[in-house]
Amino acid sequence: MPPEIFPPQENSPSFRAESAKRKIPLPPLHPLRLLPHELFFHLFVLITWLRLVRASGLTSPLSLVYASFLFIAALLIYLSTRVTHQWAWRLRLLYYPIVMNVAYMNLAPVVAKIHRGPLLDSALLHIDSLLIGQNLSLGLESHMYPLLTEVLSFCYMLYIPYLVFSMLWYFFGSLPLLKRFYLGLFTLYGIGFLGYTFVPAAGPYLAMTHDFHVPFTGWYFTKWNAAMVRYGSNGVDVFPSLHCAVSAYMLFFDRWYKKWRFRLYAVPCVGLWFSTIYLRYHYFIDVLVGFALSAVVLWMTRRWELSHD
Repeated sequence: MPPEIFPPQENSPSFRAESAKRKIPLPPLHPLRLLPHELFFHLFVLITWLRLVRASGLTSPLSLVYASFLFIAALLIYLSTRVTHQWAWRLRLLYYPIVMNVAYMNLAPVVAKIHRGPLLDSALLHIDSLLIGQNLSLGLESHMYPLLTEVLSFCYMLYIPYLVFSMLWYFFGSLPLLKRFYLGLFTLYGIGFLGYTFVPAAGPYLAMTHDFHVPFTGWYFTKWNAAMVRYGSNGVDVFPSLHCAVSAYMLFFDRWYKKWRFRLYAVPCVGLWFSTIYLRYHYFIDVLVGFALSAVVLWMTRRWELSHD
């Protein structure tokens, strides 16, 4: 059959060799298509960079750090359009767990530069009063028991292992499924980090210290969890509750694709959600907005999946 009837596919070796002979411009190996999380996460990076430039100048250390976030992301995106092997795409996706952690650990000095005035715990507390008439953590003081505190501290501590294990589990799986998981996960982190910078707050356990009269009593997990929060929190990570948003997203994503993981984590996740209030880390409005964000991002992930199958 004459070769003209079925010409070589674009990007095939024969097509590219023939194009080189004729000096025909080659198409990119992959079209430049940004995943939703790349738009949302780098919207956070871009907005924060612009606020840092305004507050401390173009060449301040934090401004340069955020500029480097944008530059490295652009470089990896370009690389994935030029290299056909999966490793380029996986490297492009691996960037987000790394930059998320770097950004999180530096949010306190970033907020100190770009946010004028005190933290906004009083505003969040006022919203709670309008919605439910009180602060829920304060209302739970009469229902605190050492065993319950220990169990809920353990559930709260599970967030980091659940997150890390989930990112690794999907990272070493199929590339299409990895894209689906990361596009929702880091969309949540991008939106959540924007919330941290525009509505920075410390949480009831710090902002309302003198209002609580019943101390926590527990055992090993209670002490470990308190130490983990004390040394691991950046001090502005309250609104929205990413503990609720991210864990809910991972749980229901698992329900779609890894039902055994859903069954394994369902009960501890419910405990985690309740612990955010019981342990005085979040306001009710934080949790409410966190769940709303998770629902929207799960819907977006499903729509993206259907439109790309």
